[in-house]
Amino acid sequence: MTAIARFRLFAEFRLAGWCAVLVAAWLPTMAQTASPAVGPYRIAGIVVNAMTGDPLRRATVSLLLETDSHTLQSVETASDGSFALERLPAGKYQLTASKRGFRTAFYDEHEEFSTAIVTGEGQETGGLIFRLMPGAVLLGMVTGDGGDPVEGARVMLFERPGKTASSPGRGERITQTDTATTDDTGAYEFDGLAAGEYLLAVQAEPWFALHHSAAGPRKRSAADTPGSQTAALDVVYPVTFFDSTTEEAAATRIPLAGGSRVEADIALHAVPALRLTIETPRKADGSIARAELRRTIFGTQISSESTGFLDSMQTGTTGFTGVAPGRYELVQGDPPRIAELDAAASIQVEATLGTPAFPVSGRLRNDAGTSLSDDISLIFQPLDGARRLAPLQATVVRGAFSFPMVPPGNWEIWAESGGLQVPVISTSVDGRPHTGNRVTVKDRPLSLVIMLSQGGTRIEGFARKGGKGTGGVMVVLVPKDSDRLRAMARRDQSDSDGSFSLHDVALGQYTVVAIEDGWGLDWAKPSVLARYLAQGVAVAVTGNHGKLIQLSAPVPVQAR
Repeated sequence: MTAIARFRLFAEFRLAGWCAVLVAAWLPTMAQTASPAVGPYRIAGIVVNAMTGDPLRRATVSLLLETDSHTLQSVETASDGSFALERLPAGKYQLTASKRGFRTAFYDEHEEFSTAIVTGEGQETGGLIFRLMPGAVLLGMVTGDGGDPVEGARVMLFERPGKTASSPGRGERITQTDTATTDDTGAYEFDGLAAGEYLLAVQAEPWFALHHSAAGPRKRSAADTPGSQTAALDVVYPVTFFDSTTEEAAATRIPLAGGSRVEADIALHAVPALRLTIETPRKADGSIARAELRRTIFGTQISSESTGFLDSMQTGTTGFTGVAPGRYELVQGDPPRIAELDAAASIQVEATLGTPAFPVSGRLRNDAGTSLSDDISLIFQPLDGARRLAPLQATVVRGAFSFPMVPPGNWEIWAESGGLQVPVISTSVDGRPHTGNRVTVKDRPLSLVIMLSQGGTRIEGFARKGGKGTGGVMVVLVPKDSDRLRAMARRDQSDSDGSFSLHDVALGQYTVVAIEDGWGLDWAKPSVLARYLAQGVAVAVTGNHGKLIQLSAPVPVQAR
């Protein structure tokens, strides 16, 4: 079952159920809703610890409508972990389970996919094994010089992507997943974490720090000399990574297994604060071109600070004070220039530092000739690995978009709507179209027309092994043009009867493959999928098709 009608926050379902009970209790005169349909079928099984195989008692198992995730029934497992949901009509249902200390999950969940349970004549739904993964815990202490606890430190948790990331455009980069603040003992904790590889970064300010004014150039006083009381207090904590390094590239990875409890302490050391002095020229309209200093960690912007306004008006220069040593992205000048700055000492920034950035704007269209969704956003993902540029994001308004500052380089364009990827079919640069979702920014502004696939074509079929429908199989829609795999591929997980549905398919030639235990494959690489294509089922999506294509033949399930 695909992610389209899924909600991971199972607590919301339970809250909605409690609200319904309260409304019924307080408003007894309101008309009662019709009772759900009943039937002769049942769904039953056992909930177990995914790590140990031990049965889990008092876990909550809920049955949801596959169409809208409305909760129909909830039961609690017995002492042997068993559960049964009775008197069900024929249909397709989502199944979730939750228990304190474990991660709430859908049945046979992989990434954002899961297997729906199909009831009906001949369907075997009485022996399910629902595996719940214990949540991992990551905790530790943040200390300063002398071992004193650092209160109020911002601890940022980042997750490294798995090779099976479902959305190649955004899934291949390290992402920030959570943030915690240390208490008065310097302690922090993240719980309920999924198994995976994580990184930690800490941002904090010494409680005793006093920084110089952000005013423009001034005469040096005796208080500024090294060793003076003022200089001794003009200190900062650099952003520090586990295991207590200030170099992002040297950050230690933290592997977490399901149910593990890992301690990761981080020690901060105060260093002299830096000052960056920036020229602030006037724009053509007489306004000030204010500089901006951005701090980016693992490709995620965590802070942004602009220079002062009045100082610039009076002196033509301004500065950033209390700057911690480290890597930054500096935006300055008019037209704007973007510089990757490795700040190690106080400096006067040259006005020519950095690479000019240019506006990129344009419009979106779709292959169906219909109006665009209102919630589309565009992401420009940098492809130049040597640079530390963060992805750029823009909201589309009435089909138009604008990125005010895009540095030169190679970029990949991704579109999202409602949290789901929308295929980019082609990109037209200054009236010259080409297939795919890549664009090169050089030394001038660009005007783009980006063609999306929003026709809503859906491909449905069955994955079968030995003539029998097989659930939990990874189904991949592979485009004939391997260069378009990352943008055009679609995936789903087969339901208990082997059925699957591939949504939002763009026009083109494809092969559908079904791979048993395929969730660990690096599926976004054409070479990985190549050996499965010969046994796949070919399908063509053309403008003559309607919204639904039913495969005429089942897709054979292949071993990984």
